[in-house]
Amino acid sequence: METFFSEMENPEVVVTSCSSHEDEKFNSYKRRISVSQELLLEDQMKRKLKFFFMNPCEKFGARGRKPWKLGIQIFKIAMVTIQLVFFGLSNQMVVAFKEENTIAFKHLFLKGFTDGMDDTYAVYTQTDVYDQIFFAIHQFLRLHSMSVGNHAYEKKGAKESIMAICQHFYRRGSIWPGNDTFDIDPEIETDCFYVEPMQPLSNWTQDGNKFNLTLDFHRLLTVELKFKLKAINLQTVRHHELPDCYDFTLTIIFDNKAHSGRIKISLVNDITIKECKDWHVAGSIQKNTHYMMIFDALVILTCLASLVLCIRSVIKGFQLQREFVNFFLFHFKKEVSVNDQMEFIDGWYILIIISDVLTIIGSVLKMEIQAKSLTSYDVCSIFLGTSTMLVWLGVIRYLGFFQKYNLLILTLQAALPNVIRFCCCAAMIYLGYCFCGWIVLGPYHVKFRSLNMVSECLFSLINGDDMFATFAKMQQKSYLVWLFSRIYLYSFISLFIYMVLSLFIALITDTYETIKHHQEDGFPESELHAFIAECKDLPNSGRYRLNDKTPESIFCCCPKMSK
Repeated sequence: METFFSEMENPEVVVTSCSSHEDEKFNSYKRRISVSQELLLEDQMKRKLKFFFMNPCEKFGARGRKPWKLGIQIFKIAMVTIQLVFFGLSNQMVVAFKEENTIAFKHLFLKGFTDGMDDTYAVYTQTDVYDQIFFAIHQFLRLHSMSVGNHAYEKKGAKESIMAICQHFYRRGSIWPGNDTFDIDPEIETDCFYVEPMQPLSNWTQDGNKFNLTLDFHRLLTVELKFKLKAINLQTVRHHELPDCYDFTLTIIFDNKAHSGRIKISLVNDITIKECKDWHVAGSIQKNTHYMMIFDALVILTCLASLVLCIRSVIKGFQLQREFVNFFLFHFKKEVSVNDQMEFIDGWYILIIISDVLTIIGSVLKMEIQAKSLTSYDVCSIFLGTSTMLVWLGVIRYLGFFQKYNLLILTLQAALPNVIRFCCCAAMIYLGYCFCGWIVLGPYHVKFRSLNMVSECLFSLINGDDMFATFAKMQQKSYLVWLFSRIYLYSFISLFIYMVLSLFIALITDTYETIKHHQEDGFPESELHAFIAECKDLPNSGRYRLNDKTPESIFCCCPKMSK
C-alpha cells in the first residue's frame, strides 16, 4: 500500500501496455481504491494538466524550470537571420552576374539589339535572317578582341569548343498559296555545320556566304546557333568570398514555326556554376570562409538543440494525452472529445520542428557552397528563406501567452476552418472564369495568353490593380469578342469585389468580434479546461514541485513495485 501511495503522489505518469494477467492485478487495485484516494489522484491530474498548459514564466515560478526553449528560439532567430542576410548578399551577386552576362550576350550576338526588345525582336526578310546568322558567327570568332568581360571559349584538351549551326525543317514541302494547294511531309529533319573559334577571319567576310548556308524558308522551322562560353565571377573577392566559375550554354533561336512572315529571334542562356580548378587569392579570404563555416556549424547546433527540445515536448504531450484519456475513462466513464485531445498537440512545436529541419538542411548546403563542393544557390535560398519565415512565425507562440497579443492568433485559429471552406467554394467560380477568359480572350488580349497569366490578371483585378489597362488592351478586331470581354470583366469584378471579397472580410471580422467578446466575458470552457479550472493552486504555491522519487504512473497496468 505504501508503494501505491508513493506512486499516486508522483505527478509524472507514464502509460505502458501489459498482458491480461497484469490487467487482473490492476483491477484488484481499482477495487481497493478508496474515495479519498480517488480525490487525491484527481487533484494530482488537475495539477499536472494545469502545469502542462502554463506559459514559460508560470512554469518557472511553479517548478523553477528555466525556459530553455524560449531562450533558444530567441537566440536562434538572431543566428538564422544573420545567416540569411549573409547568404542573401552572396546570392544577389550570383543572380546579378547571371543577368548581366545574359544582357551582355544579347548585345554581343544579336545585331541591333537594344534593351526591352526581348518580346519584339524579330526579322522579316531573308536577307535579314542571313545577316543575323553571319553576324553572330562573326562575333563568336572575334570574341577575345571584342568582349570587355572575362569571357572565353570552353577548352576540351587542346581544342576549344565550337559553334553548332543547325536548321530544322520539314522533310518535304511544296507550298503554292496562290492556288491554295500544298504538299508537305511533316517529318522533321536536321542539318548542322560547325564553326571552330580558331578559324581565321580572313577567309570569310560578313557579306559572303563562306559556309554555303542555304535556307528553304517554306520548309524551315527553326535555326539554332549553339555554343559554350566560360567566365569567372570576380566581384565576390571584394566581399571576401572565393569566386565561382561559370559555364554559359548559349542558344540563339530563329523561330519560323508559324510561317507568318515574322521570324522571332531569342537568346537562351543556360548557366552552370562550377568550382574553379586551380585558384589562388592573396589575403585573408580563406580565413573568412572558415569563420563563416564555423558560424554555420553553430547555427546547426542551435537548431539541433531546439529540435530535440521540441520533439521532447511533443512526445510529452502525446503521453499526457493518453494518460488523461485513460483517467477520464476510468473515473468518469466518458471518452475525451477529439477537440480536447487535440489540445495536447501543440502545432507551434511542429512548426518549429519543420523550421529547424529546413534550417539544418539549408545550413549544410550553404557550407557546401562555401567549400565550393556545391553550387545549388537556388535550392539553398529556398530552404533558408522558408526556415527563417517559419522561425519568425514560431515566436508568435510565445506572444500568444499574453492576452493583449493573443487576439490575432485566436482569430486566425477560429476563422481558419470557415475560411478554407469559403475559399474552396470561391475557387470553383474563380477557375471557371480563368478557363473562360483563357479560351475566349486569349487570342485577343496579352494578359490572357496562358492560364497562369489569366489567374494573375484576375487576382490583380480582385485587388483593384491595373483595371483600366486590362480594359484598354483588349483588341477590337472582333466586335463579338470585344463585347463579351466587357460582360466578362464587369461581371467578374462585380461578383468578386462586391460580393465574394466582402463576404470573406465579413467572415474574418465576425470571428474577430466573437473572439474579442469572449476575451471580455470569458471563453466557453471545454470539459478539459473546466476540469483544469477546478485546480486553484497558484504557480508559486509550491504544489507543483516534483519529489525526488522516480516518476511512475498509477495508470500503468504493470505497476513497478518497490523491492
